[in-house]
Formats: sequence, structure tokens, C-alpha cells
Amino acid sequence: MGQLEQIWVKRFRGGPMDPRAVAQLDAGQGLRDNANRGGKRQVTILEREAWERHMAATGGSLDPAARRANLLVSGCDLRGARGQVLRVGACRIRIHGETRPCERMDEALPGLRKVMGEAWGGGAFGEVLDGGTIQVGDAVTLEPADS
Repeated sequence: MGQLEQIWVKRFRGGPMDPRAVAQLDAGQGLRDNANRGGKRQVTILEREAWERHMAATGGSLDPAARRANLLVSGCDLRGARGQVLRVGACRIRIHGETRPCERMDEALPGLRKVMGEAWGGGAFGEVLDGGTIQVGDAVTLEPADS
């Protein structure tokens, strides 16, 4: 079983990532007050372990907020998770795909985009199935696609 390590909300497209200890997930919409809502890319998720590998490979020491994901999880391998359901506390997020790193990653740290290009190295994105309140420290589990 994994854990929710961090929550970030993006106020506007390209805007800063504001840390939150508690946030609201809205079914079919995503993270409340976040710039990106609706569609299949409602929430973006990054694994702490992947971020640590990226920092070791680049010799960097960036805060994971530089990835610009909404959720940082640990103890939950997202590689190949397309179609599976990520449970965060009582909420559920259907994983629709891999989040590919963009040029902003190299702006944050030269070479980071290439390192993140490994399979699922940029994290995952998904759609909120069951909304509710999430908070840092919540249990995180990955469930099979048919759940």
C-alpha cells in the first residue's frame, strides 16, 4: 500500500503549483480550483520513487513540484497502469495514460525531459470516478482495471 505525499493545485494554465494539505476531488471534473478540469486528463500523478530516480540520474535536487503534477504518491508503481483505478483515500481515479514530459522540464533542469522519457517516467493522468476529500497521508492503492 502506498501513500499520498503531496497535493498541488494549479491556479491557471502555466501558473504556479500551490501545495495543499487537503483538497477536494470532484467526480467527472478533477481537482477543485485547479486550472485543468473535465476531460480524461483531470488529475496528474507522479511517483516519488520515479522523481528520486530522475534527480539521481541528472544530479539535480529539484522539489517534485517542478514536475507540475497534482498528486505525488509513494509505494505505488504506475508503470503500465492504463485502465487501472488509483484509490486515494475513499476517492477513485481511472488511469487513462502516461503523462509525457514537456520542454518545461528542461527549463527546470537541463536533461530532465530526456530522463523522464523512460516508460511512465513523467507519471500518469486520469479521470475522477468517485470524488471526495483527499489529504496528505491518505492510503493509495492501484486496483485492477475491472474494479
